[in-house]
Amino acid sequence: MTRPSPITPTVDYDKDGVQHGYLRLPYSRDDSAWGAIPLPITVIRNGAGPTALLTGGNHGDEYEGPIAICDLARELEPGAVQGRLILMPANNVHAVVAGTRTSPVDGLNLNRTFPGDARGSITQQISDFVANEIFPRGNAFLDLHSGGSSLDLLPSTVIEPTADPELHRRSLAAAQAFGAPFTVVIGNYGDIRTATATACAAGLTTVGTELGGSGTVSLENLALCRTGIRRVLTHLGLLADNVGLTPLARSATSLLEIPGSRAFVYATTDGIFEPSHPNGQTVHAGEAAGRIHRVWEPAKDPVTLYYQSDGILYGRRHPGRVRPGNCCLVVASPYAGPF
Repeated sequence: MTRPSPITPTVDYDKDGVQHGYLRLPYSRDDSAWGAIPLPITVIRNGAGPTALLTGGNHGDEYEGPIAICDLARELEPGAVQGRLILMPANNVHAVVAGTRTSPVDGLNLNRTFPGDARGSITQQISDFVANEIFPRGNAFLDLHSGGSSLDLLPSTVIEPTADPELHRRSLAAAQAFGAPFTVVIGNYGDIRTATATACAAGLTTVGTELGGSGTVSLENLALCRTGIRRVLTHLGLLADNVGLTPLARSATSLLEIPGSRAFVYATTDGIFEPSHPNGQTVHAGEAAGRIHRVWEPAKDPVTLYYQSDGILYGRRHPGRVRPGNCCLVVASPYAGPF
């Protein structure tokens, strides 16, 4: 038997107009015995039409998405919408406040807890509510990420691999409507505990993003995020047109994939990582990818790391300091799956 979520909304999903409110998650703690965690939510509705869910702050150190969603919540008039938008800019709210990838409350990565648990930890209750209360109300899902504090990624939209050809077609079309230079198929080693994998399982047209990273706000990627959201909402029929947006050059969007474990270059020792190439560089399997310097042992040679696949360099580690198992580089290859 499925247990109901303890989270209660202060908004009415079916009411026309703009509503700014919260999802109240009961949280009994030292400073508030009957306290609650407020998760921000905005609903913009205008009559019949599709519903799109936009989320940011899934990881608390990824900033462009939450900023762009808040812009939309403040600026978009209901009359410009045909249907309904559910905007959630800071889902992993404790991590967003702390500027960390994982929640400081329970140490969990929200994007590895789906479909959640209504009687689990704080993070699991949040993912349960999104999966079981929000997703069933939606037709499309836009989950806005960047590389966070530890990675710098090429600006791209992301789609999940799926065996459903119609869902693949819809998600790919929506992802390319965003207008990022790249669209990348990322399967996360087949992990189904992510928000996008859960949304795909629910049949939603699903688009993710990776917009830079490095633990900062990129002006270029924030501008791309702001315009990309509006392009996707227009594509989905929720906005009337792309007023003020330049037409897309379709040839500018390259379709790539992360080809499994061989796409990743991991640190094998403690030290300081020196990459061999900038993001976007064409690279080849067996080529030197970078070196790890142990500067506290100057007589020892650096440890050389090597690429395991051909493609372009999609992402690089941002902090120079590495430990064994840190992801240093990610290679994306031309997409070989179904179109």
